[in-house]
Amino acid sequence: MTQALPQGRLYESQKLALWYFWVALALFGAQILFGLLAAWQYLDPNFLHGKLNFMTNRMLHINAMVVWLLLGFMGGVYWFLPLELGREVVGIRLARFAFFTLIAAVGIVVLVYLLVQYGPGNAFTLWFITEGREYIEAPRWADIGIVAVMAIFLYNVVATALKAQRITGVVAVLMFDLVALAGLYTAGMHYTPNISMDQYFWWWVVHLWVEATWEVLVGSIMAMALMHLLGTPRRIVETWLYLEVALVFGTGILGLGHHYFWIGTPEYWLGLGGFFSALEPIPLVAMVVHAVYDAGVHRMQTVNQPALFWAIAQAFGNFIGAGVWGFMQTLPQINLYSHGTQLAPAHGHLAFFGAYVTAILTVIYMALHQVRRPELPRFDSKLWKWAFVLMVVSIFGMSAAMTVAGFTQTMVERAIGGSTWQAYIDAQQHPWFQNGMVWRFVFGVFFLVSYLVLLWDVATIGKGEAKVPKEVGAHD
Repeated sequence: MTQALPQGRLYESQKLALWYFWVALALFGAQILFGLLAAWQYLDPNFLHGKLNFMTNRMLHINAMVVWLLLGFMGGVYWFLPLELGREVVGIRLARFAFFTLIAAVGIVVLVYLLVQYGPGNAFTLWFITEGREYIEAPRWADIGIVAVMAIFLYNVVATALKAQRITGVVAVLMFDLVALAGLYTAGMHYTPNISMDQYFWWWVVHLWVEATWEVLVGSIMAMALMHLLGTPRRIVETWLYLEVALVFGTGILGLGHHYFWIGTPEYWLGLGGFFSALEPIPLVAMVVHAVYDAGVHRMQTVNQPALFWAIAQAFGNFIGAGVWGFMQTLPQINLYSHGTQLAPAHGHLAFFGAYVTAILTVIYMALHQVRRPELPRFDSKLWKWAFVLMVVSIFGMSAAMTVAGFTQTMVERAIGGSTWQAYIDAQQHPWFQNGMVWRFVFGVFFLVSYLVLLWDVATIGKGEAKVPKEVGAHD
């Protein structure tokens, strides 16, 4: 088992992790807000037209999600790393500098997105406004900054492991993954006028950075979380973690081919991409299920109820969102009709929520327990149950609405209309599509309510007789 601090005491890196968690939760709210604005503009295209357009809201919705999840992951590592290695994180001052630098950079980029929406694309705009590439719109200076922050993050982990003279299986996987996390993002900075080659490298960021390195990163975090939450034996979590690395990096690169179907790449990607992309979520699901099963067999109990439920939601949410909803539109025979429809965001919403949001919420509740009431035999509240149920129902409701709209598009626009411009208009005006967009917005409002309940619970759970954490001296 890992070495834990006495009750009520925090490492400096854990205090830094709390900063990451609070900013992440704030950006989570921004993601929801801009998502609701974009969803309403599907129903009323004239809403805020010329002031805050759909393209801007959508861009901020997606990029806020990417940034807050990344902040949550970094906070999770900074929280568990000293517990895993039994010492303070090396380079904690540098880690703080990277945190404030990243937050300042995010603020500047968001202001530019909001204030500068139009203009010619040239070398200046590429470096200082936006690269104009979907999902990775950040200007080049911000791209370089992200890689620099990841390099500092990697240094913190590696230097701490070397200083502690202890490299566990989880930490070894984490170090390996952080190298890929920093390296793969640079693929998005490659420019070529050949659209097929440009899309080829673009997908290395959009798929392998987010869907591969993030999967392994969250696997490492969940492995450490399960050992502390349920007392799961290290051999169980590390075995599944090794299998995840083998599948995500062994088959994930081949699975990346399901994005290559329609960008001018060779036909062999039709079979390779469709098959291997379905294997990636299996190990992480198995790790959490095995941990919960093992806890039940040995009558282990956790005192942290919200963290336990979010961990279970992470396992099944990852399987359903990334696995089921992903696989049902991955095969090229299906993707021919589903590509670019609402089926894609249906999968995206379920997958990101199930695989990543739930994992970060698991760690946040574990951190709150240690910070506020570590002596409690049961860390619980009533509000988190409302937030949990409403948030899960809302995300499934949104995804179901988009799934119905997506099936309408595949039938009306693709299968019947033959992907013509008129067929696109017919699909957009079809009652099933329009009703799907209405229900997406309705469930989005419910999701906002669940977020507010969650925020209130996070702010209040364990309060009352909380003790002020004592500091632990740094050993830089």
